[in-house]
Amino acid sequence: MLKSIQRRKNRLNAQKKARVRSKVTGTAELPRLSVYKSNKYFYAQAIDDLAGHTLASVDGRKLGLKCNQEDVKEVAKKMAENLKAANIESIKFDRNGYLYHGVVASFAEALREAGIKF
Repeated sequence: MLKSIQRRKNRLNAQKKARVRSKVTGTAELPRLSVYKSNKYFYAQAIDDLAGHTLASVDGRKLGLKCNQEDVKEVAKKMAENLKAANIESIKFDRNGYLYHGVVASFAEALREAGIKF
Protein backbone atom coordinates (compact mmCIF):
# COMPACT_ATOMS: atom_id res chain seq x y z
CA MET A 1 0.00 0.00 0.00
CA LEU A 2 2.83 2.42 0.71
CA LYS A 3 4.27 2.01 -2.77
CA SER A 4 0.96 2.84 -4.40
CA ILE A 5 0.60 5.98 -2.29
CA GLN A 6 4.13 7.11 -3.15
CA ARG A 7 3.55 6.45 -6.87
CA ARG A 8 0.40 8.57 -6.74
CA LYS A 9 2.20 11.41 -4.95
CA ASN A 10 5.04 11.30 -7.48
CA ARG A 11 2.56 11.36 -10.37
CA LEU A 12 0.67 14.32 -8.89
CA ASN A 13 3.91 16.25 -8.30
CA ALA A 14 4.98 15.61 -11.89
CA GLN A 15 1.61 16.89 -13.10
CA LYS A 16 1.97 20.09 -11.04
CA LYS A 17 5.46 20.66 -12.38
CA ALA A 18 4.34 20.08 -15.97
CA ARG A 19 1.40 22.45 -15.55
CA VAL A 20 3.67 25.28 -14.37
CA ARG A 21 6.39 24.47 -16.90
CA SER A 22 3.98 24.52 -19.85
CA LYS A 23 3.27 28.20 -19.20
CA VAL A 24 6.83 29.45 -18.62
CA THR A 25 9.49 29.48 -21.35
CA GLY A 26 12.79 31.34 -21.23
CA THR A 27 14.78 33.10 -23.93
CA ALA A 28 18.25 34.64 -23.98
CA GLU A 29 16.79 38.10 -23.25
CA LEU A 30 14.25 36.89 -20.67
CA PRO A 31 15.48 33.60 -19.16
CA ARG A 32 13.47 31.23 -17.01
CA LEU A 33 14.69 31.09 -13.40
CA SER A 34 14.01 27.58 -12.15
CA VAL A 35 14.25 26.76 -8.44
CA TYR A 36 14.69 23.41 -6.73
CA LYS A 37 14.56 22.75 -3.03
CA SER A 38 15.49 19.57 -1.27
CA ASN A 39 15.05 18.92 2.41
CA LYS A 40 18.51 20.35 3.09
CA TYR A 41 19.53 22.70 0.26
CA PHE A 42 18.22 25.22 -2.28
CA TYR A 43 19.29 25.54 -5.91
CA ALA A 44 18.42 27.98 -8.71
CA GLN A 45 19.40 28.41 -12.35
CA ALA A 46 18.56 30.80 -15.18
CA ILE A 47 17.86 28.87 -18.38
CA ASP A 48 17.60 29.85 -22.04
CA ASP A 49 15.13 27.22 -23.26
CA LEU A 50 15.54 28.05 -26.94
CA ALA A 51 19.26 27.28 -26.93
CA GLY A 52 19.09 24.80 -24.05
CA HIS A 53 21.80 26.56 -22.01
CA THR A 54 22.12 27.54 -18.37
CA LEU A 55 23.06 31.22 -18.21
CA ALA A 56 23.61 31.57 -14.45
CA SER A 57 23.23 29.29 -11.45
CA VAL A 58 23.70 29.12 -7.72
CA ASP A 59 24.07 26.13 -5.41
CA GLY A 60 23.17 26.55 -1.75
CA ARG A 61 25.12 23.42 -0.85
CA LYS A 62 28.39 24.84 -2.21
CA LEU A 63 27.73 28.07 -0.33
CA GLY A 64 27.15 26.09 2.87
CA LEU A 65 23.63 27.45 3.29
CA LYS A 66 20.61 25.42 4.35
CA CYS A 67 17.08 25.53 2.94
CA ASN A 68 15.51 27.99 5.37
CA GLN A 69 14.15 31.48 4.83
CA GLU A 70 17.20 33.33 6.17
CA ASP A 71 19.79 31.34 4.22
CA VAL A 72 17.73 31.46 1.03
CA LYS A 73 17.96 35.25 1.08
CA GLU A 74 21.75 34.91 0.88
CA VAL A 75 21.37 32.44 -2.00
CA ALA A 76 19.16 35.00 -3.77
CA LYS A 77 21.77 37.74 -3.34
CA LYS A 78 24.40 35.49 -4.88
CA MET A 79 22.01 34.61 -7.73
CA ALA A 80 21.36 38.31 -8.36
CA GLU A 81 25.12 38.90 -8.60
CA ASN A 82 25.45 36.04 -11.10
CA LEU A 83 22.54 37.36 -13.16
CA LYS A 84 23.96 40.89 -13.25
CA ALA A 85 27.35 39.49 -14.28
CA ALA A 86 25.58 37.82 -17.22
CA ASN A 87 23.83 41.15 -18.07
CA ILE A 88 20.38 39.85 -17.12
CA GLU A 89 18.05 42.34 -15.42
CA SER A 90 14.67 40.59 -15.78
CA ILE A 91 13.57 36.95 -15.65
CA LYS A 92 10.55 34.67 -15.72
CA PHE A 93 10.15 32.89 -12.39
CA ASP A 94 9.55 29.12 -12.55
CA ARG A 95 8.53 27.88 -9.11
CA ASN A 96 8.86 24.31 -10.39
CA GLY A 97 5.56 23.10 -8.94
CA TYR A 98 6.25 24.40 -5.43
CA LEU A 99 3.75 26.69 -3.75
CA TYR A 100 4.70 30.36 -3.71
CA HIS A 101 5.08 30.24 0.04
CA GLY A 102 7.83 30.08 2.63
CA VAL A 103 11.28 29.48 1.19
CA VAL A 104 10.27 30.04 -2.45
CA ALA A 105 8.56 33.34 -1.61
CA SER A 106 11.56 34.49 0.47
CA PHE A 107 13.88 33.73 -2.44
CA ALA A 108 11.69 35.68 -4.88
CA GLU A 109 11.38 38.69 -2.57
CA ALA A 110 15.13 38.80 -1.98
CA LEU A 111 15.73 38.70 -5.74
CA ARG A 112 13.37 41.64 -6.20
CA GLU A 113 15.16 43.56 -3.45
CA ALA A 114 18.47 42.89 -5.24
CA GLY A 115 17.12 44.55 -8.40
CA ILE A 116 15.97 41.65 -10.55
CA LYS A 117 12.59 42.23 -12.24
CA PHE A 118 9.90 39.60 -12.84
